[in-house]
Amino acid sequence: MAMKDAENDLLDRMQFRADLLADDTMAAIMGPWSDAAHAFPQAPEWEKQWKKIAAVTKIFGDWTSNENLSAWQPTAGVAPEICAPLLQYVAASRTLPEWADAKKMARAEKLFMDYGVLSVTLLFCASLPECYVIPDLSAVLHVTGQLEKHTDYRVRSTGAMIFPVMMHGGMTDATGGGLAQIFKVRLIHATIRNLILRDSPKDAVAHLTANALGVVPPLAAVSDATNMHQMLFAHGWKTREDGLPCNQEELAYTLLTFSYVFLRGLRTLGLGFTRSDEEAYLHTWNVAGHMLGIDRALMADTMDGAEKLFAQMQARGRADQQDHATDPRPDLGNALINAMKSVIPLNLFKPFPQLMTCHLVGAATSKDLGLTTSVPWLSQILFYTMLWVSRVIDSVVRVVWPEFSITRFLMRILGYHLITKLMMDQTRPLKLPQHLLNRISEVVENWSDDKKAPGWLNSVEDRFTTRGSWNSARAK
Repeated sequence: MAMKDAENDLLDRMQFRADLLADDTMAAIMGPWSDAAHAFPQAPEWEKQWKKIAAVTKIFGDWTSNENLSAWQPTAGVAPEICAPLLQYVAASRTLPEWADAKKMARAEKLFMDYGVLSVTLLFCASLPECYVIPDLSAVLHVTGQLEKHTDYRVRSTGAMIFPVMMHGGMTDATGGGLAQIFKVRLIHATIRNLILRDSPKDAVAHLTANALGVVPPLAAVSDATNMHQMLFAHGWKTREDGLPCNQEELAYTLLTFSYVFLRGLRTLGLGFTRSDEEAYLHTWNVAGHMLGIDRALMADTMDGAEKLFAQMQARGRADQQDHATDPRPDLGNALINAMKSVIPLNLFKPFPQLMTCHLVGAATSKDLGLTTSVPWLSQILFYTMLWVSRVIDSVVRVVWPEFSITRFLMRILGYHLITKLMMDQTRPLKLPQHLLNRISEVVENWSDDKKAPGWLNSVEDRFTTRGSWNSARAK
C-alpha cells in the first residue's frame, strides 16, 4: 500500500509539472498577456500574440531535417524576441540522452518497417482510442473540435510525427526528420499550455502556492471563434482541480499509447514480439519521450512496468472523470470510428473497425468511448469467425512455418484502407517537408507485399486493398 501511495504521490506532483524548457521558450516569445485579457476581452489586446504564434509556425517550415534543425539560424526579418528563445531551445535540447542505445533504436525501426501496415491498424484501433480515455486530454481535443470535426487532421498530425520518428535513422541520422518533428510537437504542447492558462505554467503553479484559486475564466467574447488558438485561449481552466493542461502525467500516458499499447495489441493478435524486441521498441519511444520533455521517472523499460504504469494512469483518469459534469470521450471515440468506417468499401465490413477497436482496447475503454452502438449480427459473426479461424490456422501452420500468419494478412487489409484513405491521401498530404513525404511514400510502397507471407497470399491481398490505386496515384 505504501508503494502504491508513493506512486500516486509522484503522479499527483506530475500533474502540476509540464516542460520547463519549452514553456520558458514560449513564455519568452509570447510575453505577458495583457491584464485586460482577463477582464475585458477585446481582440486587439491579443493581436501581437497571434502574430507571434504565426511567426513561430512559419519557422517550423525551416526545420525540415535533423541536420537543418541542428544548424538552424533565423532568417532576416524575424523579431529578436522570437529568434533568441528558439536558438536557446534548440541548443539546449538537440542531443540524445546518454542512455539512448543506438542498436535498440535501429532494431525498433526495423520492426516498425516489417510490421508497417499493421502498425497503422494498431495506431487507429488501439493507440488513438486509448489516448482519449484520460478526460483532460479529451477536453483539450474537444475544445478545438479536432476530433469530432477534423478527425483526419488529428490522425494525420499524429502520423506526421510517428513516421519520421520510426523510419530508419529518424532520431539518429542527420537526414532523418524525427527530431525536427518532435521539437515542433514539443513547442506546440507549450503553446497550448500558454494559451489555456494565459500565463506560463510555472507562474500558474506559483500562484496556486500563494493560495490563489487557479481558475482561468472562460471568455464568452471569443468562445465561438473558429481559430484553434483562440478557442484554447477562450476555454478557461481550473488548475487546482485539473492540474496543468498537457502535464507530465498526460504526456507520459500518451507516450505509452504509442509504445506499450502497440505492443499489447500485437500480443492480443497473437503476433507479439520477443521480450528483447519489445524492450527495444519501448526504449526507442522512451528516447522520443525524453526529447519531448517527458520526465524519465514516468517511463517504463519493460512490458510489465509499462502495463502497471498504464493501468495506474487509466484508473486515475477514470476516477477523475467522475468529477466532471460533461464527458467528451464518447463524441471523440465515435468520431474516430466513423472516420474509419467511411473508408471501408462494403457495408458488411464497415463495422469491422469498431469491432477491432473493442477487441484491442477491451470492455472498459470501449465503454469510456461510447463504443456501444449496435453492430449487425452478420458482421459480428463474420468478424469473430475470421479472427478465431485465423488464430487456429496460425497456431497449426506455425509449427512448420514460424513466421506464417493469416491474422497479419487480415490486419494488413484493414491497414491499407486506413493508411491510403485517412493518412496518405494524395489530395491532402501529410504536413511534412517534401523529402520526408517522398521517403514515406517509398516506405508505403515497400509495404505492398508482406515479406513474411507466401506469394499467393499477397496476390489475394491485392484483391482486397487499394494498393493498385495508391501506386497509380504515386506514378502520376
